[in-house]
Amino acid sequence: MHIVHTIAELRDRLARFQRPAFVPTMGNLHEGHMALVRQAKPLGDVTVASVFVNRLQFLPHEDFDTYPRTLAADAAKLAGAGCDLLFAPSEGELYPGPQTFRIVPDPAIADILEGHFRPGFFTGVCTVVMKLLQCVQPRVAVFGKKDYQQLMVIRRMVRQFALPTEIVAGETQRAADGLALSSRNGYLSAQERQEAVSLHRVLTLMAQRARAGEAHAPIESEAIETLRQRGWKPDYLLLRRRLDLQQPAAGDDLVVLGAARLGETRLIDNIEV
Repeated sequence: MHIVHTIAELRDRLARFQRPAFVPTMGNLHEGHMALVRQAKPLGDVTVASVFVNRLQFLPHEDFDTYPRTLAADAAKLAGAGCDLLFAPSEGELYPGPQTFRIVPDPAIADILEGHFRPGFFTGVCTVVMKLLQCVQPRVAVFGKKDYQQLMVIRRMVRQFALPTEIVAGETQRAADGLALSSRNGYLSAQERQEAVSLHRVLTLMAQRARAGEAHAPIESEAIETLRQRGWKPDYLLLRRRLDLQQPAAGDDLVVLGAARLGETRLIDNIEV
């Protein structure tokens, strides 16, 4: 695997390929990321991953400065998963000046759920993803379903800007007890790690009740209360229409989405119903 740190090096390496397959990451990689790389590999003629901690998607009180930077370990994992090229730019390389041009996504999908609790988050995400797509020029890019709303926002951005990239969804990877793999799981204490699986269990029960035809409002309110009683601070536990994450109507395909804070760590998860 080759590692490049500049856009010029990246483009030089990719010049002879026609169908790059791309997996963008913020590093601190785990098996969930490796699954995306393995999924991407047969979809192109070269497999590219990026590692870049994007300042634009962190709120002032969030963990940008303390977010783990583990490039050497990340590179070893990517090489083991069959990645061909790692793009690991510095902040100065990707943002050589203030990024005054931003991609502002449709508020109807970007200002709800995560966007409500993290204002401006998806503007930061869309801006860096647009920039990375312009650097790599992939024909396929793979994003995980764990960040369900992010996946949908990026799909809409790519479609509306007519970018020549197919966005492919990767299934959420989980630990044996059901906890969705996440870089932020490393922030959990041993006791919190045992409790963290409760989010997945509550979402699973919500999905089961929705499949059985129960009314959504009590499913949601009872799920929130269950987590609160276990010491969590929920932001949302909601049933939404898969198509656009709006309030569902009869017959819609559904997804249940949750975000809650356990101690100092904020976890998200979802289950398609």
